Amino acid sequence: MNPLDKLTVPLLEWYRDNARRLPWRDDPTPYHVWLSEVMLQQTRVAAVLDYYRRFLEAAPDVAALAALPEDRLLKLWQGLGYYSRARNLQKAAQVIVERYGGAFPSDYAAVRALPGVGDYTAGAVCSIAFGQAVPAVDGNVLRVYARICGDEGDIASPQMKKKVAQAIRAAIPLHAAGAYNQALMELGATVCLPNGAPLCERCPAKGFCAALARGCTAELPVKAPKKPRRVEERTVWLIFWEDGVALRRRPDKGLLAGLWEFPNEPGDGPLPQSWGIEALSEAYAGQARHIFTHIEWRMALRAVEAGGDALPPGWVWAGGDELEEKYAVPNAFERALGCAKERLNGGE
Repeated sequence: MNPLDKLTVPLLEWYRDNARRLPWRDDPTPYHVWLSEVMLQQTRVAAVLDYYRRFLEAAPDVAALAALPEDRLLKLWQGLGYYSRARNLQKAAQVIVERYGGAFPSDYAAVRALPGVGDYTAGAVCSIAFGQAVPAVDGNVLRVYARICGDEGDIASPQMKKKVAQAIRAAIPLHAAGAYNQALMELGATVCLPNGAPLCERCPAKGFCAALARGCTAELPVKAPKKPRRVEERTVWLIFWEDGVALRRRPDKGLLAGLWEFPNEPGDGPLPQSWGIEALSEAYAGQARHIFTHIEWRMALRAVEAGGDALPPGWVWAGGDELEEKYAVPNAFERALGCAKERLNGGE
């Protein structure tokens, strides 16, 4: 017997009564569902809402996204992180325009083949927007499954994800595939919580949840520990001249590819002479830390008043308005960006 068979009816009833009102649920076109699902990867719903609205204002459909200038695309994405998601969105939009005339494909294999689209995103789009009975397995769904079924498998393993997808495929109702997948995600996001105690008294599965019956909700799901992150010490330079601060673009490949950054170097050395910048004054401006998936940056911020406008090739002087509207600076430099805006806006 499929351990999820008991869940279908109470889950759908619970979702009907408790689903959050979200804009992409109010108008679940393939484009809206796809955009929201990509934005929601590694990001909380509350943080996505304003980004989603602004993004649709700039790119209301697939064709508009395909034609969006890259700098504008990255600026719209600033703060969401994982910028490869935004680039893959545009690459996929361009494929849809070139291969499908701008109409979002409805075939699962065609959706799955789009740049940046994996099993989960393809399943979400095809079930929610097209009503197809295909699974959409994310971290919330894996957690719900592990607890309800009492499964001690490692949820980070491909074998466990395949097992859960097979169980959902067998249980998903043909008449309500999109609602079922969204209900599982919603249950994990709002009741069967990842951090802290799950709200078991509110759960439609409380009468048959194996983890609740065994008293082991805190131990499930099982996830193998990650390798320790590599720590990098860096110095970030806030170089000011008149009403601007120096920015440079990162390489086209690698970490934070193609984004704008405040000049920085590994270690805690002096302002590099190779930059050819005359420093009239220099002062400590604080510390910051940013955690990537495999690396942690520990940054010392140094503020420099430059004696002239000379910069290395490809660097720019960015004013306060340009920091707001033009240049996409990643979250890793959030503290430095705040310091720069304060200085450029007249605050000390």
